[in-house]
Amino acid sequence: MTNTEATPESTAETTAETEAAASAALPWAEVQAEHFKMLRLAPLATDRATGVRPLRFVQFGWAERNNKDNSLLRMVIQLPGQRVRREQNHLDIWVDHTTQRVHFGPGNSLEIEPANRGIGRFLVAQGAAWAKKKWSHYRVDGVDLANKDALNEATRLRRDHFLRIQGFDVAYADVQHLKGNVQPGKVSDVLDSWNTEKLQFVEILEAAQMLQQAEQNLAEQEVKLRKEEEKVTKFKREDSGLRFTITCLVAFTVFQAGLLIWIATHR
Repeated sequence: MTNTEATPESTAETTAETEAAASAALPWAEVQAEHFKMLRLAPLATDRATGVRPLRFVQFGWAERNNKDNSLLRMVIQLPGQRVRREQNHLDIWVDHTTQRVHFGPGNSLEIEPANRGIGRFLVAQGAAWAKKKWSHYRVDGVDLANKDALNEATRLRRDHFLRIQGFDVAYADVQHLKGNVQPGKVSDVLDSWNTEKLQFVEILEAAQMLQQAEQNLAEQEVKLRKEEEKVTKFKREDSGLRFTITCLVAFTVFQAGLLIWIATHR
């Protein structure tokens, strides 16, 4: 019997081949978002790790597919005027009806831009709500967590908090907390709620009202600015008049002083 030891290179190649084969076996690889809604990211205090968090509006898009073997919910977050990498702001919920299993993907890490704005919890909650409608008794696949998220302690804690608050069980195989994984569970255990103080849906009528209010506020500010400009112009005119008067008074004073000196020296 021969004994062959797998090298890191061969293991990586095998893993890549396995993932490629799995991806090829799944349908709907090219499905794009078909339905869209606007989301409001509430302004939040500046965070030490992620920086300034101003008011922003983003677009939530999704598409759904179903057949007798699989179901898919594909979700994306689009940022107006900003491009992100293909793997960012993207979450797929795959359902295998044959094995009654649900898988969150792609990959083992949910990469969100902008970070720390509640988008990750929102996407997971939307996926959980969709899966619970018909398949709450299905099992959710476990997944190994990305090691890169564990290199920074603050990042790891934030990731683990995000997962646990949504109902996932996070476990580690080492005391250094580098080899983490999400334990398998039930769809019913995943929470379908998110922090609505950070992120809210914006309906079309509400968006139109916001634009109307913003335009009205802008018009009021323009009126106030025009009045202030008129005041500044008036003050400038008065200032010019005062300067001319002062100049005349100084000239007259100098003339009088010169005249008095001339009279005093010519007696």
